[in-house]
Amino acid sequence: MFKINSTRNLRTIVSEVLLLIISAFVLAIAFPSFINVNGIWILSFIALIPMFAVIHNTKWYLTPVYGFIYGFVFYLFFNYWLKTFHPLAILIVPIIKGGELLIAFPLFKLIDSTFKKRGFLINAIIYTAYTYVSQNWFAGYPYGILGYAPYKFIPFIQIASITGIWGINFIMVLPQIFFGIYLGDFLTNKAIPFKSFIKEYIVDEVVFISVFIFILIFGFVSMNKWDNNEPQDYWKVASVQHSSDTWKGGYMTYKRNFNNLRLYSLEALTQNPDIVIWSETAFVPSVAWHEKYPSDEDTSKLVEEFVNFGKELSVPLLTGNPEGVLDDESKPAILENGDWNRKDYNTVIYFNNGKIEQTYRKQHLVPFTEHFPYQKQMPHLYALLKANDYHWWEKGTEPVVFTAERGITFSTPICFEDVFGELSADFVQNGANVLVNMTNDGWAYSVVSEMQHAAIGIFRSIENRKTTIRSTNSGITCEIDPVGRIIDPMKPFHPGWKIYNIPVYTTEANGSTFYTLHPNLFAKISVYLSAILLAIALLFKVINRGKNE
Repeated sequence: MFKINSTRNLRTIVSEVLLLIISAFVLAIAFPSFINVNGIWILSFIALIPMFAVIHNTKWYLTPVYGFIYGFVFYLFFNYWLKTFHPLAILIVPIIKGGELLIAFPLFKLIDSTFKKRGFLINAIIYTAYTYVSQNWFAGYPYGILGYAPYKFIPFIQIASITGIWGINFIMVLPQIFFGIYLGDFLTNKAIPFKSFIKEYIVDEVVFISVFIFILIFGFVSMNKWDNNEPQDYWKVASVQHSSDTWKGGYMTYKRNFNNLRLYSLEALTQNPDIVIWSETAFVPSVAWHEKYPSDEDTSKLVEEFVNFGKELSVPLLTGNPEGVLDDESKPAILENGDWNRKDYNTVIYFNNGKIEQTYRKQHLVPFTEHFPYQKQMPHLYALLKANDYHWWEKGTEPVVFTAERGITFSTPICFEDVFGELSADFVQNGANVLVNMTNDGWAYSVVSEMQHAAIGIFRSIENRKTTIRSTNSGITCEIDPVGRIIDPMKPFHPGWKIYNIPVYTTEANGSTFYTLHPNLFAKISVYLSAILLAIALLFKVINRGKNE
């Protein structure tokens, strides 16, 4: 069925598109998906073989189209839960990712057609560079990066403490490109016998197998080390999961949520925790704003209740709470035309003795839904997003480190922020010994969405060898240890609380990981190498074309 003719015809194109769709689907279900909430991670080691077979076989003019199709279909399967957020979201993400691969596929084809013997190695570098570059622009979106799929293959992913996700990405894609080339030749009846193919590349295969074995040995040794490493302290955390409906707002909803949060917190206090932690934007009315500029009577009373509750607490409270500040400090809170002179940050507040002692402002906002800086360049898109009730936040700029009792230091990447490894590395470089991810993924009504996010968070613990506590509205509330194991998760979409005795491993006692000191170095090297190798490939093409003429 999948035999492909070397000449272009409709049957050839249909066969190639079908192979791309199969490849995209298999990769999607390797992650947590509608097929299996934990994902079938072993599939991520073979899913891209058909994709690279198609790139190897197809004509140049089809590679951009195929790239767009592959990216669009993969993210349609992978992020199907975005439809809950808004019909625009389930279109925007696949279109953006399809657009990225529209550019990447011709680059893969360029390398494949230029470097016949070692093209698979170069394309593994290009692929790694592409995945890194694709997360480092305004619409950067690291969900779906290949290396995140085997999050349950714990020994294999320990290498992230050196290379981050990028080394894992490289070692996973390399053999898939290698066998993708052979599959492409097989489908067009150009392949040599498989034994001969293996024999021809025996040195490459021995090197790869040796590296893979080294990665596993490193993983087992690292796991043994950290399993036997005595923490410098334990931080007793009460995490409250109130499981509210994110889509419901208004005073009565905020009051009901606060009453639930207060009830669960008081229950948890019977276990004598060191701190109580709520989730992202758990308490919605801005305490900072309403203490300075009280306006609505009911909301001001609710804020007053919150402050009094904080005074009664015997331990500090860490919660997500928007921070409203004056937009123009030279003007009053209410302007002459009746508008508010206000701007807002998505923040975490450390509330102790009824006062905000420290605040962290979210630095990396979710593109399109929390942040869109192109109002002047794209006024029509900006107007469309505003018309669909998307809310813009201001960007924070500081990787704040909080200090709790006994000198325990921690930082709070807010929701989406923990999908970017360099942000957590910045926190740890600044002195954080625990990572507290405060998340509200409840809007998707999807455990799959929550598991995809939690799986990414695992790598932040490994990269920095720090314990992570995830405190969420509806899941996945859990502990993640320094080797990436999810410990004692709460049941998603069920309200309640849980006590976590978080092991604190200080940098002073354990040192910093290579990744913490040099975040994304492996990826950055791959970008520079890719630029050089692509330039060489283009030069070869120009020279060969000149000779042929």
